[in-house]
Amino acid sequence: MNVTTRQFEMLRDMIYEALGLSFDEGKLDFLEKRVEKRMGHLGVGTLDDYLFHLRFLDTRGAEMQALANLVTTNETYMFREFEQLQGFADHCLDEILAAKEKRGDKTLRIWSAGCSSGEEPYTLAIILREVIHDIEDWDIQIVATDLDEVRLGMARAATYGPRSVRDVPEEYLSRHLRPLPNGEYEVRPETKKLVEVRHLNLNDRSAMRSMRGFDFVFCRNVLIYFDDASRKAVVDSFFHTLVKGGFLFLGHSESVGRITSAFRLKRLGKHLVYCKE
Repeated sequence: MNVTTRQFEMLRDMIYEALGLSFDEGKLDFLEKRVEKRMGHLGVGTLDDYLFHLRFLDTRGAEMQALANLVTTNETYMFREFEQLQGFADHCLDEILAAKEKRGDKTLRIWSAGCSSGEEPYTLAIILREVIHDIEDWDIQIVATDLDEVRLGMARAATYGPRSVRDVPEEYLSRHLRPLPNGEYEVRPETKKLVEVRHLNLNDRSAMRSMRGFDFVFCRNVLIYFDDASRKAVVDSFFHTLVKGGFLFLGHSESVGRITSAFRLKRLGKHLVYCKE
């Protein structure tokens, strides 16, 4: 399939408008292979016909969602960027819990944005169960959201292969994951119950406005797929999502310094975290 500049720009602009994801010409081959797969599924013969379908016939967004499922896939695993998670557990979480207990507030809300297949939110659930000694007295909610419906199905199943659990500390593995006969691992019910999985498009302003009152937002290795304008809109939404004193965690290669000064930057060892004052 030969994609013209006009066709690529139309496809790129439609994806950006719907999803906020930014693809330059270097991603042409990447997009072309995924679009070909969707064209075959729909029985569409030409790229122009597919673009017409996306623009005028996909009124409910089902095809854009199917395309999104193909262009947003990324590898993840439990306890990724371990040192950052240590900073969360040893410093930020202690700070939030102490302040809440002082005012008699036993609620804790965490948002894992761009959770993919769920390894991050279940990692956070494991950490909470290990760190909070009176966890049964707390009202805890970890909201895990993603754009990819296929990956969200995996998150809801909470079943992972050896590759996904390779960095889980041995003592945590036995307490929070149950080995299955096929060699995979299933998150145990008492840990799984802390996580609520939802579909959410970070480019959907209405949906983003509904996300309020969170103590922590984790959005790691997601903003790299956005351009500066979309990244700023998402980070601004995170600021309003967080309670005063809440924390935003980004991936080690991500920074919001160029697009907003709303957060105070704190260093946790080799990692940075953003705090809403």
